[in-house]
Amino acid sequence: MKHHATDTHTLAAAYALGALDDAERGDLEAHLQACEACRQEAAEFEATAARLAAAVSHTPPATAKAQVMAAIDGVRQLPPRIPAPSTAPAVGGLLRRRAVSLALAASVAAAALGGVAVWQTLHGQELEQQARQAQQQLDAVSSILAARDARTVHGKATNGALTTVVTSERQNKAVFTTTGLPAPGAGRTYQLWLDHDGTMRPAGLIDHDGTVILTGNPADAGAVGLTLEPAGGSPQPTTAPLLLMTLPA
Repeated sequence: MKHHATDTHTLAAAYALGALDDAERGDLEAHLQACEACRQEAAEFEATAARLAAAVSHTPPATAKAQVMAAIDGVRQLPPRIPAPSTAPAVGGLLRRRAVSLALAASVAAAALGGVAVWQTLHGQELEQQARQAQQQLDAVSSILAARDARTVHGKATNGALTTVVTSERQNKAVFTTTGLPAPGAGRTYQLWLDHDGTMRPAGLIDHDGTVILTGNPADAGAVGLTLEPAGGSPQPTTAPLLLMTLPA
């Protein structure tokens, strides 16, 4: 991944995720009027956020409404919160943009965690653990998507799955997301690879639609590969690649 200077062109990801302050958003919207490349990139980031939201969303159980209504009477109402006066308004925009929790606040966090608070109360420690794991995953993904140097590329696997990779050079991390991925079949899984000058290095497993952070080192990798492998993965690809997508420069 090559280095890019930080300027208006690098704000497309944060804009698509609603993580810019008013001044930055105004500047970028003015820039988008004259820059076709940035308009396209912002649209791609918006599509990526929508795919991530769909990938981590959960349909609440049919009994959730009745359980919530039954639990309401036992919840003590809290007094209104009075916000403390701010002593540093000038840094608010920067902190909001860089806070991990803001990166997918509108599109992913609400979809993935909207019912977790209620489910924690009703179902105990198991769901608390699931919620923590989900939040950690969202935080990690959010950090990459909201990076000032985030770059994205889209592709399509030979089995029809639509894929997106978002990279951050500063964090030396990459996010892979896919939709329309057919079931791998019994005893099989999909495996991701990073192509380092022709050497394919394992980068994680995925067996259904969703989002993963690639393992390994994406620095200097030229492409991301996807193959169908035996369950548990392989040290080297054993089948022809379903996808070999050049990483965003």
